[in-house]
Amino acid sequence: MTTATEAAAGVRGGLLVHGDWPATEATFDVTDPATGTVIARVADATVEQGLAALDSIVAAAPGWAATTLRDRAELLRRAFDAVMARRAEFAHLISAEMGKPLAEARAEVDYGAEFLRWYSEEAARPKGEYRRSPDGGSRLLVSRRPVGPCLLITPWNFPLAMATRKIAAALAAGCTAIVKPAPQTPLTTIKFAELLLEVGLPPGVLNVVTTLDAAGVCGALLADGRIRKLSFTGSTAVGRLLIAQCGPKVVRPSMELGGNAPFIVDADADIGRAVDGAMVAKMRNMGEACTAANRFLVHRDVAEEFGALLTGRMAALTVGPGLDPASQVGPVIDEAARQRLGALVEDAIEAGARLRTGGRALDGPGTFFQPTVLTEVPPGARMSREEIFGPVVGITVFDELDEAVRLANDTEYGLVAYLYSGNAERALRYAERLDFGMVAINRALVSNAAAPFGGIKQSGLGREGGREGIDDYLDLQYVAIDA
Repeated sequence: MTTATEAAAGVRGGLLVHGDWPATEATFDVTDPATGTVIARVADATVEQGLAALDSIVAAAPGWAATTLRDRAELLRRAFDAVMARRAEFAHLISAEMGKPLAEARAEVDYGAEFLRWYSEEAARPKGEYRRSPDGGSRLLVSRRPVGPCLLITPWNFPLAMATRKIAAALAAGCTAIVKPAPQTPLTTIKFAELLLEVGLPPGVLNVVTTLDAAGVCGALLADGRIRKLSFTGSTAVGRLLIAQCGPKVVRPSMELGGNAPFIVDADADIGRAVDGAMVAKMRNMGEACTAANRFLVHRDVAEEFGALLTGRMAALTVGPGLDPASQVGPVIDEAARQRLGALVEDAIEAGARLRTGGRALDGPGTFFQPTVLTEVPPGARMSREEIFGPVVGITVFDELDEAVRLANDTEYGLVAYLYSGNAERALRYAERLDFGMVAINRALVSNAAAPFGGIKQSGLGREGGREGIDDYLDLQYVAIDA
């Protein structure tokens, strides 16, 4: 079995500025959550170094914007081919620094690479219109141009896919960018940036800034005035702060924030299929995903059957280090996350929930938490209101689908909802009443490079992926021409 230290060997130190990897006085540790051991040390960039990275992307912006659409498309296609050729390397590195099982890490590589292929195709399909003025006095030429230098802030839970989803769209649009990865999982993004240079990305088009002072560095970049676009994936609380920081310089924000996804199982649903879907929707990435099913709302007529089957499946999962091929559930990201899961379970039990399996942290080393199922969870329990972000299932019973929709919509979040039903027409009608940016009917995955990913309410602004994903990196320009 490959060790986490071996997987991380050879990854550069973190700060990429104009094609160079300058050393920094300060560094911080990257640890393997399965063991708690340090596997790498990366640059802890200062505000001044962040601004130097900004100088670089500003200088590179005109040249990159002037590249042909075909050149951008072919570079992204080369990047796709290179990532897939190194699929095993990336998967081992993701598992080492983030903890997810190897099978899931390989799936992330496939998913993340798909954004490179998708935007290699979208890059060569420019959008524009030639219109006639209604009064006949002029012609209206509407075109799109790169928005300018971007700041891309990525989370720890999908260190490759969240980077490629943002970077591919920005590069396809002709924008230069700084990417600031999460300090828990910077190594995969660093390795990907190095790959982009190898396949021909010009120096300065993409810089990487790793830092523990995210507030100071990102705040300075947004206050500078030369960043024209911010894309952030992370918590709603941090997203609110960043939106406020975008205000003074009118920086265009895109936000993919928290979720509180309902998973609704109606009385006529295929229960075996619903349980299969629940395992995917809940346990993808050990539940550490904004799209993870958070509230299981199950019709009373099938609640016991669904709960019993799901409990059996969860209890049978093998917990262990992600790099162990036998593992199905890896560690959660850190000790704070593990303690929070324990507190959510304890709160639900105190509120009247019934613990069916799991419910506690596992002894170290590593930050492991048992796959857990609770039934009879009251809607007022913390786990019904907060994002769980871990391998914990809470089931709440409903009597009518109207009640389930009301409970589902009773949240500040609006990212994704899941609905299992045996009646397609009924499912579609109720899906239209769910206040979520994405709805999955009788399936457990919504993420797709070809689809517009994003939420409403306090789950975010804008979309990533699909034809729509490039739009936030483009400005509209209208040119009036005399008839």
